Amino acid sequence: MLVSLLSAPFIRLKADEGMWIPLLLSKNYAEMQRLGLKLTPEELYAVNKSSLKDAIVLLDRGSCTGEIISSKGLLLTNHHCGYGEIQDHSTPSANYLKDGFWAYSTSEELPNPKKTASFLVRIDDVTARVLKGVTPSMKMAERDSVIAANIEVIEEESVKDTHYEAEVKEMFAGSEFYLYVYEVFLDVRLVGAPPSSIGKFGGDTDNWMWPRHTGDFTLFRVYCSPDGKPAPYAKENVPYTPKHYLPVSLKGLNENDFAMIWGFPGATDRYRTSQGIQLNIDQIDPAGRDLRRAKMDAMKPYMDADEALKIMYADSYAYLGNFWKKSAEQRKALIALDVVNQKQQQEKLFAEWVNADPERKKTYGSVLADINEAYRTISRNEYEKVLAYFLESFIDPKVVFNAYKSTSFLRSIKEGKSTKEAAQALSTQADGMYAAFSVNIEKALFATMMGQLFNGLSDDYKPDFLVKAHKKYKGDWKKYADAVFKKSIFASKEDFQAFLKKPSVKKLTGDPAYLVMSQLLDMYRGVLTAQHQTDEKLRNANRLYIQGIREMNETRPYYPDANSSMRVTYGKVLSYDPRDAVHYHYLTYLDGVMEKEVPGDEEFDVHPKLKELFAKKDFGVYGLDGRMPVCFLTDNDITGGNSGSPVINGEGHLIGTAFDGNSEAMSSDLQFDPKLQRTIVCDIRYVLFVIDKFAGAKNLIEEMNIIR
Repeated sequence: MLVSLLSAPFIRLKADEGMWIPLLLSKNYAEMQRLGLKLTPEELYAVNKSSLKDAIVLLDRGSCTGEIISSKGLLLTNHHCGYGEIQDHSTPSANYLKDGFWAYSTSEELPNPKKTASFLVRIDDVTARVLKGVTPSMKMAERDSVIAANIEVIEEESVKDTHYEAEVKEMFAGSEFYLYVYEVFLDVRLVGAPPSSIGKFGGDTDNWMWPRHTGDFTLFRVYCSPDGKPAPYAKENVPYTPKHYLPVSLKGLNENDFAMIWGFPGATDRYRTSQGIQLNIDQIDPAGRDLRRAKMDAMKPYMDADEALKIMYADSYAYLGNFWKKSAEQRKALIALDVVNQKQQQEKLFAEWVNADPERKKTYGSVLADINEAYRTISRNEYEKVLAYFLESFIDPKVVFNAYKSTSFLRSIKEGKSTKEAAQALSTQADGMYAAFSVNIEKALFATMMGQLFNGLSDDYKPDFLVKAHKKYKGDWKKYADAVFKKSIFASKEDFQAFLKKPSVKKLTGDPAYLVMSQLLDMYRGVLTAQHQTDEKLRNANRLYIQGIREMNETRPYYPDANSSMRVTYGKVLSYDPRDAVHYHYLTYLDGVMEKEVPGDEEFDVHPKLKELFAKKDFGVYGLDGRMPVCFLTDNDITGGNSGSPVINGEGHLIGTAFDGNSEAMSSDLQFDPKLQRTIVCDIRYVLFVIDKFAGAKNLIEEMNIIR
């Protein structure tokens, strides 16, 4: 982002860049109109009457976005956003991941107890209230304490005597704060999902790539109690009647057509300076790339050999694959686009602006030096690398994470409960802890991650258990894994349940998996403690840096980094030129699916029914000049969390659902590139074609408001 903000002379912010707060869209409205928006500001965002924001849904309190597309609470999102639920309902004999699932009546829709759908009620600017009592001379710890106390009061007051939930979001590194109030629905049922040969077509190979031919969509329905309020799953619940739903457009699209995306982007860090970018290149991205790939390689042989295990670990494997490739492609893009140098040029301009005025020097004079010194310390001590290794080895394998969950047993003992009472409390978690647990896969993951830890960490950070295990088993991590799993109470659900029947503090704390967990946790806490002082200086300097940038151009609107709060991005349908002599058209067709087909290849196998429809050109009203559109490109500004976001035309009609970005611009979480940044969208015409012609779910088509 800072390239366009700090170049001299200052360049006008491009329409395609920006994740804008809906409450503040008046600053952007004229530009949106110029590009083709036909809606009024009140039709975009309003509190006391229906507006477009009421059709946008935050899924699972922050993982993905969805949109309501009928008056009966029908919700559209990505296939990968519903992947976990599809997996949960799948068995080898009813494999919905492989074969797809369609409910031809509401009675066939499947409940998902853990899934939530949050609708935004309102946004309030609460900056003044949050910063009440904060002074410039405060240390960060004191500042944080005052802010946290103020936020707690604001959140409690905002939802008092209501069933709403509230969250205050920090913007611009703590310079502004906004209150988001939600109505959260707890009964979200699976309605339809294409087979993975459509919903995941291209797999890891095509992930983050264009041209793309993936039908990445899933349908859910939001239910409520008969009085319209959120309620857990119950047979008497009824489909939710939304305040607003999106009409679905069959009018098609052309290059340069207006396109806006609403959703909940997860996290960006576009004000990060050159030292921070270098840290990503040297430590953070390589760690994410290598560790996730290693875990995938450990899991895959077992998944390939057993259909039940393939289903059981499908969601975990897909998650790893997505972020493995993102880490790899982000590092490539950061280097190829010379982002470090771009940031250095921006910092030079900032320093010149600061040094031109004595008063500015008092406020901002040490900002860049503080930031650079903090990053040098973090990099030199490999803090971020160690934290990455800890997180990847702590959550998977599950034998380690399940040991961590069992620390609640010890807390209960300290609180005065008997071992029997403590075990009973822990037993409530047992089913969840072992819901997806294969001894063979978990053992392979354990051996792999212990080897990665030993080979990847410097001696200063290797826990004692790791050094001893390497010596005892002569670097054979499979033998170490065998030994741990032979003795650990966490090695299987049966072993864990046996422990719960005869609980013992001594047995728990002496368990080999518990020992691994506790020493990894000590390593993590030690790094956090060592990094704390550096982080405090960095956070304060970052806040002042962003404050200074905005002060440099006080008449220009700025957008804050993404933080899972509702945002709007607007731009247009657009092709791009990734390399010399290469041009990518903005639209792909079903022809490309057939061209990519590799029979028997999990990533590129094509469903026989889809081939039959293609051969007959049986595209119904969804085709275009005898061809079936599949995906298209826009230059909208999105990131993780926008998965499933609606892509909406100037009339407020749905034209597609966003599901990916392009590899050439994978640096976009840290630096937006207007020439290369593209959003990959599943064309709504392909979605409707699959629902209607492929699945025959005309019941779903009939409840939509389709604009022809």
